[in-house]
Amino acid sequence: MRILLIEDDVKVVSLVARGLKEEGFAVDLAADGEEGLLKARTEAYDTAIVDIMLPKLDGLTLIEELRRENVNIPILILSAKRSVDDRVRGLQRGGDDYLTKPFAFSELLARVQALIRRTTAVSEPNSLVVGDLSINLMTREVRRGDKAITLQPKEYALLEYLARNAGKVVSRTMIMEHVWNYNFDPMTNVVEARICKLRDKIDKDFDTKLLHTVWGAGYVLKEKS
Repeated sequence: MRILLIEDDVKVVSLVARGLKEEGFAVDLAADGEEGLLKARTEAYDTAIVDIMLPKLDGLTLIEELRRENVNIPILILSAKRSVDDRVRGLQRGGDDYLTKPFAFSELLARVQALIRRTTAVSEPNSLVVGDLSINLMTREVRRGDKAITLQPKEYALLEYLARNAGKVVSRTMIMEHVWNYNFDPMTNVVEARICKLRDKIDKDFDTKLLHTVWGAGYVLKEKS
């Protein structure tokens, strides 16, 4: 899942971006409204978190412009304004949810997850299953059959992304953007290196292999037919 955080408060950015990345999200940052508007127009995001008081272009105007252009990304508004009128105004101008500062990260995370559940075609599942591999999205526990598999945060994020696209080939570029939040760099081998480590953990000790390389195209997580 990829999130756009449009916020100019360095402390808030540090807290939210770090927390979301630890939860397996890819996070793009924008420090002013104009930059945020450009990114929201040109990139695909699962959710945007938008502060109201932004330099260059305020958050409510940014949201109104996105809605006018039929950009339907779910938006969580952040604001120090706590009155009912302020919350109503934010929602009426195109926000999907409203969170007042200061806030607990756990509440922000729950609201982001709720927005994603609400706006996807199907309800957010509690788990993902590919063959005998299971991923508990609530506890982040991974198992193959009866064996528990311990993954590092990026390995987990990579596996979750592959599992959410099970049966589909995902390219190195797509993985870099959604898992590492990098623009594509053809010279880096970070994807191949992490795929190798992930394959060792989920496939090495099992007869049936699930993680496959599609040469010239990318990778796919599936049971071989």
